[in-house]
Amino acid sequence: MKRRTLAVPYVLWLAAFVVAPVILIVIYAFTSRSGGFTTENFSAMGKYVSVFARSFALALISTAVCLALGYPLAYVLAREPARRQRIMLMLLMLPMWMNFLLRTYAWMSILENTGLISRLLGFFGLGPLRVINTPAAVVIGMVYNFLPFMALPVYSVIVKIDRSLIEAAQDLGGSPRTVFLRVTLPLSLPGVLSGVTMVFVPAVSTFVISQLLGGGKYLLLGDLIEMQFLGQAYNPHLGSAIALVMMVVVMIFMFFMNKFGEGEDKAVII
Repeated sequence: MKRRTLAVPYVLWLAAFVVAPVILIVIYAFTSRSGGFTTENFSAMGKYVSVFARSFALALISTAVCLALGYPLAYVLAREPARRQRIMLMLLMLPMWMNFLLRTYAWMSILENTGLISRLLGFFGLGPLRVINTPAAVVIGMVYNFLPFMALPVYSVIVKIDRSLIEAAQDLGGSPRTVFLRVTLPLSLPGVLSGVTMVFVPAVSTFVISQLLGGGKYLLLGDLIEMQFLGQAYNPHLGSAIALVMMVVVMIFMFFMNKFGEGEDKAVII
């Protein structure tokens, strides 16, 4: 009884700020401006197929880059002494202590045509490099902001791998490459799947990064939804329909990721 009483504030918070907004989105998505039932909001999304494709493409690219950078980082970090791990973890999370918007503004000054990178390349006769207001700048911003979300879950799994399993594989004659591919990598897959989900979901729905680093030239789903609620093209019904479709797609993605990861923590390495 006491446990149920302690859960009451959480249930009220969940109902007010999670369940209620989702219900409102569903209601708005299936109603017209006059309040009648309609599915026209979904059929109207046909002209935004390119926005959906661009959003998912950039999110997948950013997720792949975060995985390529985050996994080696997490692997090296997990193999360091405990004291050095604490220092490196603090350095990894240090940028997250700064406001998300400020971090993105900082990258605007770094990537602009007269920014630090262009000046540095110009010093060596390789510049200027035009990156700002391009899809590459959007990907860079996503990778910078979401890389810790990939590295930390992978690190938390690798650091808990029983060292005796690795030592047993080495004693049986396994090379470092074989030990990694047959022991470390399979056992770290739950962390990889968690990191992929934690990066892909915010990347596919971001709008600040695309507006600041993309210059508003490359419309993403987050930008499109914001336009329907706050922009000149005010249409919360269409915005709710787009948000609902994106929510369903993300849930399907997470479902398959969870299905793919089922039993990984119980896998037997042969």
